[in-house]
Amino acid sequence: MDKKSNRFLTFGALSIVVAFLVIAKFVTTQETVQQSFWALMPPLIAIGLALITKEVYSALFMGILTGALLYSGYDFEGTINHIFSDGIIAVLSDSYNVGILCFLVILGAMVQLMNRSGGSAAFGKWASSHIKTRAGAQLATIAFGCLIFIDDYFNCLTVGSVMRPVTDKHKVSRAKLAYLIDATAAPICIIAPISSWAAAVSGFVEGENGMKLFLQTIPYNFYAILTIAMMIFLVIFRVDYGPMRTHEINAIENNDLFTTNKRPFENEETVNERKDGHILNMLVPIISLIVCCVIGMIYSGGFFNGENFIDAFAGSDASVGLVLGSFGALVITIVFYMVRNVLPFNACMDCLPDGFKQMISPILILTFAWSLKAMTDSLGAKEFVAGVVQGSAADFVGFLPFIIFLIAIGLSFASGTSWGTFGILIPIVVACFEHTDHTMMIIAMSACMAGAVCGDHCSPISDTTIMSSAGAQCVHLNHVSTQLPYALTAAAVSAVTYLVAGLTKNVYISLIIGFSLMLLTLYALQRMTGKEKE
Repeated sequence: MDKKSNRFLTFGALSIVVAFLVIAKFVTTQETVQQSFWALMPPLIAIGLALITKEVYSALFMGILTGALLYSGYDFEGTINHIFSDGIIAVLSDSYNVGILCFLVILGAMVQLMNRSGGSAAFGKWASSHIKTRAGAQLATIAFGCLIFIDDYFNCLTVGSVMRPVTDKHKVSRAKLAYLIDATAAPICIIAPISSWAAAVSGFVEGENGMKLFLQTIPYNFYAILTIAMMIFLVIFRVDYGPMRTHEINAIENNDLFTTNKRPFENEETVNERKDGHILNMLVPIISLIVCCVIGMIYSGGFFNGENFIDAFAGSDASVGLVLGSFGALVITIVFYMVRNVLPFNACMDCLPDGFKQMISPILILTFAWSLKAMTDSLGAKEFVAGVVQGSAADFVGFLPFIIFLIAIGLSFASGTSWGTFGILIPIVVACFEHTDHTMMIIAMSACMAGAVCGDHCSPISDTTIMSSAGAQCVHLNHVSTQLPYALTAAAVSAVTYLVAGLTKNVYISLIIGFSLMLLTLYALQRMTGKEKE
């Protein structure tokens, strides 16, 4: 798209937003916007503007501004206070959010250390002798992502930093790498019993054994299972469609991994990288990260105060655990490099600000995304969605998993958070079926979890989507636009599968139909688009 067309679209989109705000001024009051459909308008505006204008920062801020105007009744002072005091300052004062930002900065520093030590380059050379094809590089990325099931943030950044040199060598576009990371991170975490996601879900179930219920939902989590299966099929049979096909063909034929004009990571500074690096310079930091993050998670859950391993994970604080674990891994890495004379102390310290600079973009997007969620919460979006779900539960029991799945997608897409969707919908589902139909409760819970992951996967304001872009060093909106058709394909098949599950209450029939429908859909897409070159 040329600059003139982009300016026209931007002007048109902003004109529509201004017109909407003018209309809302005259048809709403502070009372009528609360706990109504109006509460979902700020994130919808932000997402729409981001996709149209290709400017994520301004789009997010317009969403925040819309929420503040609706909340304050268009009062100037109230709007400014709500944006900053209740929004940006509040989310940056939240201990959980600060922990995630610290985790980002530490991981950025570790990536810089691994690059500076030559560990990334050494791993790339080693992988080159074992991974011979583009398909092999992509399957290795999926496999590594499935092994890092502890936490999706940790997964996105770790898999990206390790596999990026390998996929670059085999001309896999950064957009495809970001999709493989994103489509592995949350889906594998939501079906792994030992993960921060399992802990979060089990914590939302009151009066029941949350971890036991979580284990029972795993076979019914159709979106996660079908998404992983879909990735493997796409890679093996070399199928790509939608905007992703353009990126992949351009990477193969022109060796252009970015395709679009924006490519902020293309000329990353590597002048101080060691040329004689050893693969241990990569393996020791990664293994330290995994071990230390597991220890940090169970520590935050009280494992060293007498809790068993499962209960410690269920009660863990992901923010605290990941910060403690990543900091421990950072110390181990620096000491390891100094003992082996890989890097002097001063060079290790130089990597700290470099890592921070590398994470500025995702930190800024996360801050705006969290602030937008604060605006949505202040307008009562949670209560509005809860009312819709409770109202439909009595009338459409057999169709409830299908309905829950669609509602969870919408809420997670608009808010950019899976865990917030869990917190709203899971207690409602448990209350509806707790003492009446245990099987339907499990299916409906899994539909809520799958829908939340799906909406999170599609949303440009999702923290996991942002992390995946950062891990792959891909332009964020390129990642969003290229993976959306893939995520919607998996969502459509999963929706039909939940319809079957709600009517049959049989996991085997549902999975057979789901896999069959997925294979038929992808086979049809392959016939329409053809195979990519190796």
